Amino acid sequence: MKNELIDDIIQGMLPFLDNAKMKQLYNVVQKALSSYDVAKSDSENAVCDVEVSNQTLLSSFLSAKRIEGCSDNTLRYYRKTIEAMMSTVGKSVSHIVTDDLRQYLTDYQSKNNSSKVTIDNIRRILSSFFSWLEDEDCILKSPVRRIHKVKSASIIKETYTDEALEQMRDSCDNLRDLALIDMLASTGMRIGELVLLNRSDINFEERECVVFGKGSKERMVYFDARTKIHLQNYLDSRTDSNKALFVTLKSPFNRISIGGIETRLREMGKQLNIQKVHPHKFRRTMATMAIDKGMPIEQLQRLLGHQKIDTTLQYAMVKQSNVKIAHRKYIG
Repeated sequence: MKNELIDDIIQGMLPFLDNAKMKQLYNVVQKALSSYDVAKSDSENAVCDVEVSNQTLLSSFLSAKRIEGCSDNTLRYYRKTIEAMMSTVGKSVSHIVTDDLRQYLTDYQSKNNSSKVTIDNIRRILSSFFSWLEDEDCILKSPVRRIHKVKSASIIKETYTDEALEQMRDSCDNLRDLALIDMLASTGMRIGELVLLNRSDINFEERECVVFGKGSKERMVYFDARTKIHLQNYLDSRTDSNKALFVTLKSPFNRISIGGIETRLREMGKQLNIQKVHPHKFRRTMATMAIDKGMPIEQLQRLLGHQKIDTTLQYAMVKQSNVKIAHRKYIG
């Protein structure tokens, strides 16, 4: 309890003192209280105050992230993750220390049998939150600083083969599915970007369209000649007036949803005996193909709409056969 009181005093003086004076104040207060017993007068009200304070800081953090351009889905994930930590640790954020968070992550992994990737995602979110608190002078130092990135095994994720893509095209019994597969395969856009597209977004002459990516950021993506033909055929066959680029096959022809596309692709995969057919795999396939054919990584980064080039490198997995050819060319 005494340490919590000292922490409260230090937190209150953060905006007014530099690090040297803050350390001196800490030593003075600690020495002055060494011979005293300290107790809270009303524990119930204190718990209530902690909850109010934590929620206020969390709301301010989320507001800051919203201004930075984070999507609603990202903000919900941030809130859920941070609130779960607050509820479990049960302290004011100004009193949370590194050991509290280490224990929380350890217990979370054990209880939920979570992967290392999941635990590192939680660590990153908590690091963002506490770093923001530090920048805003709400705490002296982020307790996540000494919790390092969780190392996980590097898994090479599968991509579609040329044969698998042709099998899917041949199995389509309607023009919409054929255009949809071509659009995903040639542009590498996210599924969430595709379902938001309208007919008016497509420039057939230039074979390009504008999509709204993460953080509501616009970027241009491009499609090939085959996609152009199949997309035009699909749009010419439609009798509805919906402005959406892709709609359901049955009346009232609503804009197709992410779930609708995922379900259709799963059914196609089962029918053709192709493993793990899902929208994001088209994006990874396009990225890998682009790298294999020599596209500069910076251009691929722009095409995929990644802020950091490290993210692009995770998508683009160079085929081993190309590594062998390169070795023979440059070394062997």
